[in-house]
Amino acid sequence: MEKNQQKENSSTTAYDFFASFKNDFNFKIAITDIEKRRIYKLRHDVYCQEIGYQAPESSSNNLELDIHDAHSIHCLIEHRRSGLAAGCLRLVLPAPCTDDNIKRLPLQDFGEQHLPHKTLHPAKLPYNSICEISRFAIARAFRHKAIKYETLDLNDIDYQFTNAERKTFRLIVIALFLSTYSLVGLMNKRHVFAMMEPRLPRLLSMSGFKFTKVGETIEMHGKRNAFYIDHAKAEETMHKDLMPFYSYIRQALDPQLKELLAVRLSSFNQAS
Repeated sequence: MEKNQQKENSSTTAYDFFASFKNDFNFKIAITDIEKRRIYKLRHDVYCQEIGYQAPESSSNNLELDIHDAHSIHCLIEHRRSGLAAGCLRLVLPAPCTDDNIKRLPLQDFGEQHLPHKTLHPAKLPYNSICEISRFAIARAFRHKAIKYETLDLNDIDYQFTNAERKTFRLIVIALFLSTYSLVGLMNKRHVFAMMEPRLPRLLSMSGFKFTKVGETIEMHGKRNAFYIDHAKAEETMHKDLMPFYSYIRQALDPQLKELLAVRLSSFNQAS
C-alpha cells in the first residue's frame, strides 16, 4: 500500500514538472537562416567559449557551424517568458552518397579508426536508416556552473528567473534528447549514433534509453565514445512517465518538420 502510494506520488511529481516545463518552454525546429544562426550562436557560446572547442576568434560572427549542418535538422528549446535560447541539438542525416564521400556521419570524421564494432557501424548499415545526434548544448543561463572555461560575459546572461522556473531547468537535458528522438521517428530512421561523454548515456539510461558503446575512447575536449541506440527498441524501454511528454513534443514538432521538408523540397526544385 505504502509503496503504491510512493509510486503514485512520484508519477504526480513528474507530471507536474513536465506540465510546468511545457508552460515555460517552446520546442522549435530551425527553418529560416535567422533561426539557424540563433542556434549557431548558442553553440559558439557553449562549444567555443566554454569548452574551448576552437579559439573563439576563429569563428566568424561568433557562430559555430560545420559542413554537416547543411544536411541536419536543428532543434531549439526556447524559454517563453524571456525569449532566451535554452538549449539546442541537431539530428544529422547521412551526407549525400557520392563516390568520394564514404563518411556519412560526423562521428566518422573524428573517430573512424576507433569504430571497431562489426555490425553497428554507419558504413555497414542501410544508408537511409542511419542518423546521428550531435551538437548538444545548454545555455549558460540555464545551468548552475560553467562547463570548463568562463569566458562568457555573465552580465549578458544574468536573467532573473523565478524559483519555480529554475526547478524545471533540470529537464532540459531529457527534453532536448526527446526532441531529437522525436525527429528520428518522424524521419523514419532506426539506427541512431552519438559521440558522447560517458556520463550522458548513464543519465539517459535512467529514463530507459539504453545505449550500446560501439567506439573506443577518444580524446576530444574530454573522453568520448561513439554510442548506438535502436529507435524501435528504445521506444519500448522508455520510462512510462516520459511517454506523455514525448508525445507532446512529437506533436509540437511534426508540423514544423513538414514545413521544413517542404521548404527544402521547394529549394531543391528551384535549383534543379
